[in-house]
Amino acid sequence: MGLFGTNGVRGIANDYITPELAVDIAKSLGTYLNNSGKVIIGRDTRISGNMLKHAAISGALSSGLSVIDVDMVPTPSIQYYIRNYKADAGIIITASHNPREYNGIKLIDGDGTEFSREGEQKVENTYYTKQYVSAGWENTGNLQSDYNVNDHYVHGIIESIDAEKIRNQNFKVVVDTGCGAGSLTLPFLLRKLGCEVITINAQIDGTFPWRNPEPTPGVLKELSEIIRLSRADIGVAQDGDADRAVFIDENGNFVDEEVLLSLMAKNILSQRKGPVVTPVSSSQRMADIAKEAGVELIWTAVGSINVARKMMETNAVFGGEGNGGLIFPEHQYCRDGAMSCAKLLEIMASGASLSWLAEGVPVYYNSKTKVPCKNLEHTMECIKNKVHEDYTGVQIDTIDGVKVWFDDGWVLVRPSGTEPIIRIFAESKTMSRAESLMKDGVGWVKDCK
Repeated sequence: MGLFGTNGVRGIANDYITPELAVDIAKSLGTYLNNSGKVIIGRDTRISGNMLKHAAISGALSSGLSVIDVDMVPTPSIQYYIRNYKADAGIIITASHNPREYNGIKLIDGDGTEFSREGEQKVENTYYTKQYVSAGWENTGNLQSDYNVNDHYVHGIIESIDAEKIRNQNFKVVVDTGCGAGSLTLPFLLRKLGCEVITINAQIDGTFPWRNPEPTPGVLKELSEIIRLSRADIGVAQDGDADRAVFIDENGNFVDEEVLLSLMAKNILSQRKGPVVTPVSSSQRMADIAKEAGVELIWTAVGSINVARKMMETNAVFGGEGNGGLIFPEHQYCRDGAMSCAKLLEIMASGASLSWLAEGVPVYYNSKTKVPCKNLEHTMECIKNKVHEDYTGVQIDTIDGVKVWFDDGWVLVRPSGTEPIIRIFAESKTMSRAESLMKDGVGWVKDCK
């Protein structure tokens, strides 16, 4: 497995993700940038973040790069700043949704998008060969700080939506930022949009004392209960670095992320037509909605970097993943949890409740699981061969992993880019069939392990 996974480099903090690793990646980035340029460096709330941020700053400065330290920021906030500040690159210390003991290092390009796979490969090659080019003593970089990044970001979101339309509705919103970086932006954004805001887990705490950073339905029961008791219009929860958001409707019911992706696509396409981009792991709902709107749906490999760059290439009007990671090109080409919340409120401001919006998309059932696997490459090659031998006359897609399309559903088996596991996704018009397809996928993995 290479250094970079689906979204950066991740692992247990101070075990795999060490200060030495952060220094070396920053030095590799400096070599890639020919030892000159401006780099923005920030982190999420994890307690190991300060240690790793300073290590990355040290490595960048030793390479001759000028550094602006923006400290604690959501990932989309630093991406917005990198693009608008016209920096050459950025480094974010974050493990996003991974458990509290993890941390990670993510590279951002000068346009605010995640580093291209080609760019990552070049940085990775330097990292492994250790052929760093260090600056002379007289050319080490300058260090500055800017702690107003989040204010710029919040203002940028407000400029990208119909803020007055939202303000006129006086929405009541319950927010669970999970003690992550979104605590610094989302509650403040919503108040600026005229919402009555009730917050839980909005204190900065990198130990994530109440729940792990992944906002799954099982850890959001308190949020659901508060929505019901307070008669709020909507609830929103974010992951550790706030590039994703999930939602709970006015009845306290969790809105499946695939449903969220589809309802957002449906409403955007009702206003303007154009291509829509999503990874192969996304629901068939997206294909149905694109067909109904008469637009092209483009499938990509899993990973927001693949979705965002394909959106730029095709001038897509919307894109995203079925995990709460939505991309709005009118704002920026990256997943953005706070922008997702603002956009959903803008749609609801026309008089629709979230539960009503969710009922307006096609119904499918999903089943997913994961299987530990040490030899991902060998196992996936075996699965690919097995599927081609066992199934004839059906569509088999190998954009990312192996996806098999049947008349009544599909199953996708793909290696994780961040953990030693294989993920299995399945979907059908009935839950029993989705579960059956998922079990078939698990069987392929077990046969090939």
